[in-house]
Amino acid sequence: MDIDILGIDLAKRVFQLHGADRRGYAQYGAKVMRAELLSTVRKLAPRIIAMEACSSAHYWGRRFKEMNIEVKLISPQYVSPFVKTNKNDANDAAAIVEAASRPTMRFVPVKSVEQQDMRAVHRVRELLVHQRTALINQVRGLTAASCRLQASLYIGRFRSFKEGVQSEFFMYFVH
Repeated sequence: MDIDILGIDLAKRVFQLHGADRRGYAQYGAKVMRAELLSTVRKLAPRIIAMEACSSAHYWGRRFKEMNIEVKLISPQYVSPFVKTNKNDANDAAAIVEAASRPTMRFVPVKSVEQQDMRAVHRVRELLVHQRTALINQVRGLTAASCRLQASLYIGRFRSFKEGVQSEFFMYFVH
């Protein structure tokens, strides 16, 4: 089988594969369990593997690059126009191959583990900032409604409380 591009629709346990030759004709289509994916890809030996960009796509992209296979990740918003009929795993995998074969398609680079970890740190920090702001606003609203306390006095207490309970882990995320 001469497979040029292998499109993989990622899922939790079962992946849908769609392979096409250089002319774009379908040569392969199958459902593969997670444990069998690497061995199946080794047997098929595609030149390019294309997937929709998601966190697990970066993991699989790194694994396929170790096998010296070119990996192309495509943002899901760029794949959806290529789905021809009803949305299902097989049609999604075929649409991924079609999108990856376009010369003007924009691809997402495969992220390293460190890049994914840094993104996770930034997301956690962003969440903590939003939660802190929400808590301060809630206290302001409660104290303003009761007309007993001035909330601006408590902002300083929030800061001193934060400094008192910060652990090394907390310092890593909020600085």
